Amino acid sequence: MNTPTLETRRLILRKFTEEDLNALYRIFSDREVNRFLPWFPLESPKEAMDLFKERYAAKYAQAKAYAYAICLKEHKEPIGYINVDVEEPYDLGYGLQKEFWNQGIVTEAGKAVVAQVEKDGFLYITATHDRNNPGSGGVMKNLGMKYCYSYEEQWQPKNLRVIFRMYQLNLDGDEKRVYRKYWDTAKVHFIEDGLNASLFPDRSF
Repeated sequence: MNTPTLETRRLILRKFTEEDLNALYRIFSDREVNRFLPWFPLESPKEAMDLFKERYAAKYAQAKAYAYAICLKEHKEPIGYINVDVEEPYDLGYGLQKEFWNQGIVTEAGKAVVAQVEKDGFLYITATHDRNNPGSGGVMKNLGMKYCYSYEEQWQPKNLRVIFRMYQLNLDGDEKRVYRKYWDTAKVHFIEDGLNASLFPDRSF
């Protein structure tokens, strides 16, 4: 099975299906939920079908996919999503309906997904967040990810200048490995004081 269903104490993590279009629209149309994400909120229910085909059905057609609907065990409909890309930089992403924020749900889901990709042989995963969205960074820390560096990007499609913080978790114990592409390609990059950049012990990167 290319996307194994995962279960935690409170959650079922499973594939999205066409039956989830209402939930997809609810999640991806909320402007606050999608404020810091690299797409515009959905404007119509029809766009939910397009999103499902492009973002989920296409991934499920691949040999491996880690693109999950987050569902509470007592409900069938998804309340969020979590995914890890199967190519470098093995980026972790997530989103959750705001009425379920601050309950540890994404952290709980993230731990299950990280355990699965580690079992499947991933050497590391990365994640980035807008510096103005520290709550997302809190999830990364809760998953054991380490801050590496910050970089500036002209963010598309919203065309905003954003400072991102890049986090990484090395699943094979190689703490010297750092994904460098954002650092190498960004004209502005730096290490922020006070963020415990443990993957840069000599700060000479």
